[in-house]
Parts: sequence; C-alpha cells; structure tokens
Amino acid sequence: MRRTLLAAMLCTLALPALPDRVVGQDPDLDALADGLEARVIEWRRDIHQHPELSNREFRTAELVAEHLQSLGISVTTGVAHTGVVGLLEGGSPGPVVALRADMDGLPVPERNDLSFRSRAIGEYKGEEVPVMHACGHDTHVAILMGVAEALSGMRDELSGTVKFIFQPAEEGPPEGEEGGAELMTKEGVLANPDVDAAFALHIAAQQDVGTVTYRSGPMMASVQDYRILVRGRQAHGAAPWAGVDPIVTASQIVVGLQTIVSRTLDITDNPAIVTIGKFEGGVRSNIIPEEVEMLGTIRTFAPEQTELVHRRIREIATNIGEAAGAEVTVDIPHTMTYPVTYNDPDLTGTSIESLARVAGSANVIESPLITGAEDFSYFAEEVPGFYFFLGGKPLDIAKEDAASHHTPDFYIDESGLMLGFKGLMALTLDYMKANAPLVP
Repeated sequence: MRRTLLAAMLCTLALPALPDRVVGQDPDLDALADGLEARVIEWRRDIHQHPELSNREFRTAELVAEHLQSLGISVTTGVAHTGVVGLLEGGSPGPVVALRADMDGLPVPERNDLSFRSRAIGEYKGEEVPVMHACGHDTHVAILMGVAEALSGMRDELSGTVKFIFQPAEEGPPEGEEGGAELMTKEGVLANPDVDAAFALHIAAQQDVGTVTYRSGPMMASVQDYRILVRGRQAHGAAPWAGVDPIVTASQIVVGLQTIVSRTLDITDNPAIVTIGKFEGGVRSNIIPEEVEMLGTIRTFAPEQTELVHRRIREIATNIGEAAGAEVTVDIPHTMTYPVTYNDPDLTGTSIESLARVAGSANVIESPLITGAEDFSYFAEEVPGFYFFLGGKPLDIAKEDAASHHTPDFYIDESGLMLGFKGLMALTLDYMKANAPLVP
C-alpha cells in the first residue's frame, strides 16, 4: 500500500511524547515546544525542499491536510484553489480564533549547500523556472502544523474554536487567476463559524533570532502594481525624425514619476513608494520601436495618499506622452492590489502582553512602518487582526550581511522557529481565556 506523504516523511523521525498535563492547568509552552521542535524542523525542511508556486501548492496542501486529519481536526481542502482549512472545536463555548500560514514559494533559484536545498522546477508566465521558498513560507506552514498538534491535544480544555488557515498564493496568483487571502475571503473562510480575531506571523531573515516585532495600526503598506504602455511610431534608427520615439518618451515618464514622492506627497505624514521595475521595448540597435511597456509598484499607507499617487501617475504619463506625440495607456492596478496591513489597536495591546510572556519583554520590539505588503490585510479588513514578525537571523551575522527575502541566498536560523510556535499558542490561549463567556 502506498504510504501517505506524512507517514513517509515521519518514518525515520523519532516522535517524542508531548508533556503530561493536569486538566485546567495552564500549558507549559516551553515543554510543548521542546516536544515538537524536531517535527517542526523536519516538516520545514521537507516543505523547503519541495516548494510550489502560487495556486499550485498541491503537495504542500496534501501534507497539511493529512496532518490535520491525523489529529482529528475537521478539514476542508480546495479552498481558493489549493487552500486547506482545519476546524478544531474546543470543549466549551468561546470565541473563534483564526491562525493563518501562507504556503507558496517563489520563482527564485536557491544558492547554498544545504542538504535540503530546493532543486524544484515550476512554470511561471509560460516558462520553466527554478522554485525556492525564498520568503520563508515553509517555516510558517511548519510552525502552524505544530500549533495544530499542540492545540488538538488540549481540545477539551479550549474555550472556543480554532480555525487553521493554510493559504495559497500570498505572493500573488498567476495572471488571469484569482487567489490568496482575497479569494479565501470571498469564499467565506472567515464565516461558518464567524471568526472573532485573526493572527499571523512572518519570519524575518534580517531580524535577530529570538525577537518579535509588531506595530499597532498600519504596519505594512497597501500595494498596487501598474502598467504604462507608450505607443510611438516605428522608424529607422538613422532617421529618428521620421517616427515618434517611445523609448525617449518612456524615459521622460520614468523621470517625471520621481517627482510624485519628492514633490507632491507630504512624506512627513506617511512614506510612499513609486517604483518602475520593468522597462521593455525594442529589438535591435538601429530600429526605433513602436512601443515600450513599463511595469511598476506603488506603496502607500492611507486611502487619500493612494488616490493622489494614482492621479499623478496618470497625469504625468499621459501629459508627457501627449507632448511627445505618443499614445499612453495607464492601468492601475494592473494585476493585483493589497490593502494596508492593519493591526487592531485593542488586539495589539493584549497581544504584545502574550508575546512578552514567551519572548521576554525586551525581545518584543515596536517596528517602524514597513513598505512591504501582505495579503493578510484582507483578513484584517474583515475581523480584528494582529500580525507580527519573527526573527530568523543568526546572532553572529550582521543585519547588513544577511540576505534579504526573495533572493537566492535567503537563509533562516531554525533555532527561532519555536518562538513562533509559542507566540501563536500564547495568542490563541490568552485570547480565548479573555473572551470566553462567563459561566453562570
């Protein structure tokens, strides 16, 4: 008989028993972490070695679903394409807590000598590409699998319900597809039963292991991608006066866009980013092409700021194009948009107390605004949410020497994973305890 993914992976792994507990006693999170650490690391390495791109996380979803089912957790698969949702009902009534982990990897080649280095190949935009967990989503999945195991072992003592959300496509679905937290929300992942609070973490490769960072209110930026198409008139490179040069026009647009942040926005209020990441046009040296395509990203922290940036991009691009005799089309957003990642202030106040208990108050650090983006923001738009970063940088490496996310040299110190486990456990148990109905 064919062994399941989970059984095959664990056949050589010693499974230490979780600590015995007295019913009604607060769990010893350190002991639980010690009992699960080997499995969490083994899961992480297996997932790391077999990364999958957005909306294609078939193997990862199967591994997660088998694990949750083995714990007696009710499982729904195929949510937002490949998502897995587990529902654990406690022994008494109480709030519904959602815990989320994202599952997808990135089209990035892995460059290291780890024994579990990825050699996976996937398809991205019609081309075969190397695939790597270059943002640490493998650690998020493994940590939440450990949390599910620990909480399932104390289900009779839980005052409420835990919804485990294993989400695909956080990095954005393939072109022409929906996906991620936005699609999960549309499909009702926060309902039946209705979620009262949602928690998530993200590993941080340039943050010291053993620390967590947070911010109340806006924490990460909203993001929209945009496309600018400049159409000119093709001509011989030796006779530029015979055409309309879209390369020169597009270059002037790039320069003009730099004035949005520097001259239009009040950056003492909120930071903002307007970036061009792709500039493509032409086929050879002596042909002025017909068109140039530019792709970019926008990062803002307030709706009125977003509206202003969008308006100025359109005005600058179309007016420069008109002056040059070119036709300019601006699409905002082009393929994706995420709202601001917002931590509910009340929930943040109680959450940092929980994190301080497991990490030590000196290791719970307030973060500045972050111009990265996260689609957990869709969940936090619907219910109170709290999102934090978990340190993954070895202490003997300087921050400036640690490889950043989305790069081939991305690296995580696994010794910090169980702080993430303890953090999610404390957040869940403390929230349930604080919001359980009064017993008459």
